[in-house]
Amino acid sequence: MTASELLIDVRDLAKHYGLIRAVDGISFQVRRGEVLGFLGPNGAGKTTAMRMITGFVEPDRGSVSVAGFDIADHSLQARQRIGYLPENAPSYGEMTVHGFLGFIASARAVEDPAASIQRVVSMTGLEAVLHRTIDTLSKGYKRRVGLAQALIHDPEVLILDEPTDGLDPNQKALVQELIGKLSQNKAIVLSTHILDEAEKVCDRAVIISEGRLLVDSTPDELIARAPNHNVIRVSLAEPTDELVDQISDEPWCASVERHGETSFDVMPADGANHLPELLPLLEGYPLHSVHLQEGRFDELFRSMTQGVSS
Repeated sequence: MTASELLIDVRDLAKHYGLIRAVDGISFQVRRGEVLGFLGPNGAGKTTAMRMITGFVEPDRGSVSVAGFDIADHSLQARQRIGYLPENAPSYGEMTVHGFLGFIASARAVEDPAASIQRVVSMTGLEAVLHRTIDTLSKGYKRRVGLAQALIHDPEVLILDEPTDGLDPNQKALVQELIGKLSQNKAIVLSTHILDEAEKVCDRAVIISEGRLLVDSTPDELIARAPNHNVIRVSLAEPTDELVDQISDEPWCASVERHGETSFDVMPADGANHLPELLPLLEGYPLHSVHLQEGRFDELFRSMTQGVSS
């Protein structure tokens, strides 16, 4: 098996609930070694798509293949290769963490349950609560139990719905680091509302809104397309209209937007970094500061998911 092996193949997937179009013909692929971020506003269709990928919801149209097995025609073989962390991971509150993981290991027919439990407990940092009942745990620990059960059978494919939801910053960092390590030999799809998380752990990002796939690209490429990417903020010690007019005449300048008398933004016509061309124009002027802005993923997210027609 190669690192580029195709493990998830989603084609023209669609699901309607009456007149509500939850997922509207989305297609994407995920290979071994990739982490795909599933991004979109609430109600975008992320959770419904994940449920169809894992076989919990039957699509109205389209197909899903997991490690070469069609989820409809070979459901058992496909599900055996999937670890799934749902949005509200089911568990039995009266069970201890150890008992619950043992139950899942048995249901998954894991060959060495004790070793598997020890492995996932160590990976998810559950040692301190291993013999406590689940209903006494914090939301963060419950989330980590859900992640542990998804990993118990060491699946090739991980589908994680908001894996860091409810975790404190240290716990989030632990889970993000774990996802990075796991991605070396697995295909991972995770949904998140934390855009910084997508930048940190995802190789690719799929943005959907109202069930439609809007973009499939790398986080770096998306950031480069974000509003204000490579915009240069200039602040002067004294106002000067002459400099603004001079910059506006440059062929690489789309426009100059004023922010009061002494501050303005230089908007590049091609989205590129034109700071080297701008600096010579600033010589001799009472300069206070110059700042090259980087595109923010959240700005692109908002701009792409607002006003999507139905």
